[in-house]
Amino acid sequence: MKAHVLHESSADLVPEDLPRPAPGPGEVLIRVAACGVCHTDLHVIKGEVAFPRPCVLGHEVSGVVEEAGPSVSGWEPGQRVACSFIMPCGACRHCAAGNEDLCEEFFAKNRLKGQLYDGTSRLADAAGRPVAMYSMAGLAEYAVVPATAVFALPDGIDLEDAAILGCSVFTSYGAVRNVAELQPGETVAVVAVGGIGLNIVQMAAAHGAGRIVAVDISDEKLALARELGATDTVNSLHGDPVAAVRALTGGRGVDVAFEAFGSGPTVKTATELVDDGGRVVLVGIAPAGVEAGLNIAHIVRRKIRVLGSYGARASTDMPRVLELVAEGRIGLRRLITDRYEFADADRAYKDLDARRIRGRAILTYGIPDGDGSAPA
Repeated sequence: MKAHVLHESSADLVPEDLPRPAPGPGEVLIRVAACGVCHTDLHVIKGEVAFPRPCVLGHEVSGVVEEAGPSVSGWEPGQRVACSFIMPCGACRHCAAGNEDLCEEFFAKNRLKGQLYDGTSRLADAAGRPVAMYSMAGLAEYAVVPATAVFALPDGIDLEDAAILGCSVFTSYGAVRNVAELQPGETVAVVAVGGIGLNIVQMAAAHGAGRIVAVDISDEKLALARELGATDTVNSLHGDPVAAVRALTGGRGVDVAFEAFGSGPTVKTATELVDDGGRVVLVGIAPAGVEAGLNIAHIVRRKIRVLGSYGARASTDMPRVLELVAEGRIGLRRLITDRYEFADADRAYKDLDARRIRGRAILTYGIPDGDGSAPA
């Protein structure tokens, strides 16, 4: 199969021929239809997040079932699926407690070592040397995914568009519903409206937020945020965003501020946007070692809660995400502003790094969709 490989001491994705992987017990082999272009992959490409190399990135995929591994039932070749980037082991203490977004095996084996749960990768080069997997390693024509992270697509959801369900939409659901516990009528600010931030805007609207203020430095992204449900927009290049948001909220600030970029200044801004007793939900992944300077006295005296949010719980939250899309409460097509062919993966990530992508981008692999009418 063709795969885009990231090698040591390089920031280029190189197309190579790798042996097609085989699923092990509890795993499913997916023929990939599309893969989202996510900023988290870009951190790995730029060396800002440590990950073993050589590796295949790509953690936001949709496709069709090619083969089910031993002990896996309920999957037939050709079934249309989307996959969550968090692939829970289902057995560690956090998974057993229902906190799959904290799965110990996922972090210890996949995120630190590029392996699946038997301690090996399903990928190797032509000489048999291991190639690390970032989640399911979706920048390849085939991907092995633990069955715990594979979900059937409802009819009417376009197969390629569905790629962004497993990270961008999944992550926004976890932040809005699980961590912020957003209540109808509450006011929200979203700091940085890229691929994740735009989904947070849309998810907050779907959960009844009374006012949604999008904050960014790009008028194009802010215009798209309005299309997806933002009631107000603030360009932080044109003035003090804290003053602007407080002016919009009668001087109080918002009930919840979501930070979706992952930098010290944007985290600090988010903590200054909330009302007394407000919640700040940090969603953006920062390069390793990045810290934020916070006004401790302000946070303590104003009883502000700062909360981290990483993904969501696959077994309970992905089905709800699929329902929201099937019901038309979350749309996918407007979020996907850029589409690249599979061969152009390296260019797609370079465009992402140069901020040339307005919303979310996907790579399309050219496989037919047998049930993609009426795309969401």
